[in-house]
Amino acid sequence: MALWRVRATVDDRPGYLSVLTASLALRSVNILAVQVHTTEDGAVDDFLVDAPDQLTEADLLAAVAKGRGRDAFVARAEAQGLADQPTRSLALAGRLVHEPDSLGEALVTLLDATEVRWRPQGGDLPGFHGGRMTLTDPAGGSLEVLRALPAFTPAEFARAQALVEVATAVHRRHREQVSLLLPDGAEMVLRAAGPDDVAAVGEFHDECSPATLRQRYPAGVPVDGRLRRLLEPAGGLTLLAVAPGGAVVAMATLLAEGDLGEVRVLVADDWQRRGLGTALLRRLRAHAAKIGVAAVVAHIGAGNAAMLRTLRRVGAGPIERDGAMVTVTLRTAGPRVNDETPATSA
Repeated sequence: MALWRVRATVDDRPGYLSVLTASLALRSVNILAVQVHTTEDGAVDDFLVDAPDQLTEADLLAAVAKGRGRDAFVARAEAQGLADQPTRSLALAGRLVHEPDSLGEALVTLLDATEVRWRPQGGDLPGFHGGRMTLTDPAGGSLEVLRALPAFTPAEFARAQALVEVATAVHRRHREQVSLLLPDGAEMVLRAAGPDDVAAVGEFHDECSPATLRQRYPAGVPVDGRLRRLLEPAGGLTLLAVAPGGAVVAMATLLAEGDLGEVRVLVADDWQRRGLGTALLRRLRAHAAKIGVAAVVAHIGAGNAAMLRTLRRVGAGPIERDGAMVTVTLRTAGPRVNDETPATSA
């Protein structure tokens, strides 16, 4: 027995797929997997089949024609084709998370394409025609995916677009990662948080003293579920400061709803008063302005003088006191604070 890939278009009418499969069955062809692509010209049926060794490409094409199939494409298949399409797509998406520059190779595998060519910006809009598909390259420009046969279908274009969206998200996260040199000479990486950071952020909280945690969480330290939500706040952003060894040593969160936002900062005890809180707040303030947040507030304990100085450094506006708590409003636009100013708090 031999593996073949068979693709044909049939009228999108009841019973027509069964006619095609019956024609293949009469030649002892075993269908291992099937995908149906809906198009304007009819239903494109894509089969992975196991056929007797003596059957040739011409024999399979004849079986398709007798089964009322048209625009047939037949080619030998490899064993990896036995993996179902969702599994293949998820595996490729997982690879992109770890290797964001492998989008071209992933598209070749996903679409059984011949090659992928990069084009500069200003080319064709995303779309497909025949064996040519154009996609937006997250790194800039566009990608032209080519194969001789069969022609691309809307379902394949949708899958390719989904893969591009994964690559775009990964590239965006990498672009948001910046290196930071603290006034005391220590190097740090600031980057957006994600769901994979739950364990590292949990360890970071374990390293903070009870007093530091009380200042950040007056209502109690969050458990895993709430902590996970803090890493990807709806409509907002959480930034992490990562030391050279890979440990998280500070985090800052922007919670946004409409045109209002709230910022919260936590810095490990050994890293306080070294400028981390200032650097994180500046970036959250800039992000808030970019997404259209008109005002950002910070709620801190009235005795947290170090954090209050930091907020003033990054542009604090009105300050209101309510018992043991102070609410500080940050401007999201206005005079730029000099990034060269040494930070001595938070």
